[in-house]
Amino acid sequence: MASTSRIAASALRATRPSAASWGKQAVRAPVRSSYVSSPYLTQQRSFIGLPRSTLSRSSVLKSTPSLSRSLFVQTQTTPNPNSLQFIPGTPVLSSGGTHEFLDTKSALASPLAIRLMGIEGVLSVFYGPDFVSVQKDEATPWSLIKPEVFSIIMEHFSSGLPLFKEGSKEAEDSEPEDTRILDSDSEVVAMIKELLATRIRPSIMEDGGDLEFMGFGEDTDGLVKIKLKGSCRGCSSSAVTLKSGVERMLMHYVPEVKGVEQVLGEEEQVALDEFEKFEARLAAKEVNW
Repeated sequence: MASTSRIAASALRATRPSAASWGKQAVRAPVRSSYVSSPYLTQQRSFIGLPRSTLSRSSVLKSTPSLSRSLFVQTQTTPNPNSLQFIPGTPVLSSGGTHEFLDTKSALASPLAIRLMGIEGVLSVFYGPDFVSVQKDEATPWSLIKPEVFSIIMEHFSSGLPLFKEGSKEAEDSEPEDTRILDSDSEVVAMIKELLATRIRPSIMEDGGDLEFMGFGEDTDGLVKIKLKGSCRGCSSSAVTLKSGVERMLMHYVPEVKGVEQVLGEEEQVALDEFEKFEARLAAKEVNW
């Protein structure tokens, strides 16, 4: 076995080029690369075997196609079947705040929002720290809306355009004002704001929504008034969220809180009034039967 090894070693030395001729033969040696299959490096295969002096950085850069970063938008369901979260993988509102657009007039402040509101069936658009929530009507299926929403969001965040128009009030991108603790706030109100900002709001944002602190009846009924936004708006489980989540936590940590009351927006109040009228008509018909 030892003699066989020596023979193989001597044969290898005989075929190996000398140090003097190594530089001349190196350019003719085949080169194996694990990147040959990559379409972006096909131009580089023609460089193998050429003298180094013929290659320059500028020629390589001109021959190699430029690579662009792809943007992938993910979707996430929410407790509201008519609302979806679209996550572009890049910050939306860097301040950590939120902003909601309920009509085309308010959406004029944002190029992205006005385009999304222009899609048939879209009712509102909501910006979070790292997501965009879109809410639709009952009649239009997601299969008709999602492709266009995907396209608009990808185009906007790939272009690098600002989220808001320059000079608009929304472009200031400030932190939420409703839970900012003021010097004039009592100790109870300050504690309520702290809990809303640090414990409750982050959980609600995970579902594509938000809440707004509207006030506390410290000297009256002891009720904390909350306005729901984003995916939470119009959601059938919003009452459960308020009672089981928000109300329970606030009453546990702040004994002065006696309950939580939802404040409805103008559109929500109109819809609720119409629904109550409809229920009254149904009840009247049942009595007549």
